[in-house]
Formats: sequence, structure tokens, C-alpha cells
Amino acid sequence: MLRVGLTGGLASGKSFVAQELAGLGCRLIRADELGHQVLDPQGECYHAVIQEFGRGILKTDGSIDRRRLAALVFGDPERLARLNGIVHPAVIAREEALMRQYEAEDPRGIAVVEAAILIETGSHKRFDKLILAVCPEDQQVQRAMARDGMSEAEARRRLERQMPLRDKLRYADYVIDTSGEKEDTLRRTRAVYESLRSIET
Repeated sequence: MLRVGLTGGLASGKSFVAQELAGLGCRLIRADELGHQVLDPQGECYHAVIQEFGRGILKTDGSIDRRRLAALVFGDPERLARLNGIVHPAVIAREEALMRQYEAEDPRGIAVVEAAILIETGSHKRFDKLILAVCPEDQQVQRAMARDGMSEAEARRRLERQMPLRDKLRYADYVIDTSGEKEDTLRRTRAVYESLRSIET
């Protein structure tokens, strides 16, 4: 099975690209969804995160308030590193288990892991190919404001804490420009899919 990483930055269009790749037949794994699962009350990171950050991050139903947790670590590299140290190994273990399952079901298939910080964590090295979704920074800001209700200042602060897309380019095997019309992005994504399908695994 071909193992493909898909990454980008804040509101760079990677989820849109991921959705199209899934529609074309790739097995899609969304790291953010796995991150939710490991923080669920039944998840493997729930108790460790509460022990590290306190019961103040809990909602009344006992689940972790992800916004409250994010507010605690945002802007504090040391606390963010501690959170990532708890969550990332569990997420990667789930990704690997899913890829093994998909490979058993379809040895010649393509598994795509969509994750925001594949390069920053060194996880990109686990994949055969890496796709990068890109668009201009101002467009990232506008999309984040429209999608997530962020202020412009908040969106720009988020971007300042991410590796710039221009720095990620050197790691990418494929770059998909998402700045134009949706049909243009879909056409570029289909071209990348056809290239991936031609690779012997």
C-alpha cells in the first residue's frame, strides 16, 4: 500500500483536497479526528492530559473542553510540547494501526493521512509521498475568519506559530494550489491522484 501524507497550514485547503482524494478511492485518515478520539473519556490520553493540565479543562459532563485546553497551551511552547508529547504518540499509533488494516484489505490501495503538522513533528518521514496544499497567506486568514469565526489578529497569530508554507515546499512531492476556483483545485487533486496510482507499490 502507498502511504501518503497530506499537510498544509491553517485554512490552506488540505481538508478539501482530502475529501476529493477519498472520493477518488483513497483510504483517508484524519489526524484531527484521531486527536479527538484519544482525548475522549474512554481515550488513551484522557487521564494523562487531566493529570498534566488539571480538572479545569473539563466540561460539566466530564469531557475535555478542547477550546479551553487550546487556550492553555496556545502561546506557551513548553506547555504545547508537553501536550503534544502525550497526544501525538497515541495518534500515530492509531494511524499506523489503520494503515495496517487498510493494507490487509487492499494491498495496492492508497492511504492518505491528513495532518496539520506532519513536517514539524518529523512524521512526514513515515510516508512514501507528501502532498502540500497551499494558498496565499492573506487567503488563509480570510478563510480562517469565515470558517472558524476567528478575528484577523487571531488568525495571523496562529499563522505566526506555524511553519510557513514556503518553508514546507522543499519537503513536498506534490503541491496543490487551492487559491483559485474549487474546480481548479479538484482538477489538480485528480492529477496528483493519477500520478499516485501510477506508482508501483
